[in-house]
Amino acid sequence: MFAKFADLVAYNLFGLEAETRLGESVHFFFYDTTKIIFLLSIMIFFISIIRSYFPPEKTKKLLSNYRKITGHIMASLLGVVTPFCSCSSVPIFIGFVESGIPLGITFSFLITSPIVNEVALVMLYTIFGWQIGTLYLVSGILVGIIGGLVIEALGMEKHVEEYVYQISSEESEIEELEWSDRINFAKGEVKEIVSRVWKYVIIGIGIGAAIHGYAPAELLAEYAGPNNPLSVIAAVIVGIPLYANAVGTIPIVEALMGKGVALGTALSFMMATTALSLPALIILRKVIKPKLITVFVTVVGISIIGVGYMFNFIMSLV
Repeated sequence: MFAKFADLVAYNLFGLEAETRLGESVHFFFYDTTKIIFLLSIMIFFISIIRSYFPPEKTKKLLSNYRKITGHIMASLLGVVTPFCSCSSVPIFIGFVESGIPLGITFSFLITSPIVNEVALVMLYTIFGWQIGTLYLVSGILVGIIGGLVIEALGMEKHVEEYVYQISSEESEIEELEWSDRINFAKGEVKEIVSRVWKYVIIGIGIGAAIHGYAPAELLAEYAGPNNPLSVIAAVIVGIPLYANAVGTIPIVEALMGKGVALGTALSFMMATTALSLPALIILRKVIKPKLITVFVTVVGISIIGVGYMFNFIMSLV
């Protein structure tokens, strides 16, 4: 269905040739745009039904009952089904800390949530298959757990801004929803999320289309392929200053891989742009001090690099 629509637009409406660079780029753009927007709408609806069972207050209550390694595991798992963007990181951080949730467990949630955006995860399963999707899911959860455990072990509580500990908020009552309320919530989430992320999807697909049609495959394969030991590190360094959510980077990852870029290198770039983007770090600076930000970036960055090399190693065995 999506391929036929892209054929119609690129080759019939625009009159482009199928084997030309421009024709391939335009076809890629319209194929991925229709496919991803359709998948987003369907998946957001069903995932939002699940999410309706985990409002922020319930998430805080659940996490406040766990400590040690169990708390980090629970925080990372809840981060999968309760995504947030950089603009919401500060209120979530404050809410968790003032609820008495340990700092390390809070960071396990904050690290995992943007990396393993569950909508993007479904798209990864759809585009790359269940093996890669599952490996990415497990890797994202492990990065969150490891990051939280290291921050906890270092005792970084004093590097949180003092005012955060002084904030006291009233406990909100957890509202019990009827099934019809959950359906309406899911419909609202589809409208709200698609309206918020569509521009990132379009930008990501546009970049992916340009890479697909014009990027020199031989050059990318040489410098970002599995045989270059520094490609993963370079991908993380390049990804940090950028801002994109996981959904917007998937078309770029798809196009890069199509040109010979190693899977681990492409996915480490995706993780870096979502978990360590410069705008997110600037916003987090409102609640944590520079030393904790440095530790956060270092720990998460090293973990992501490790995941990238793991993916490349696994793919070399296939």
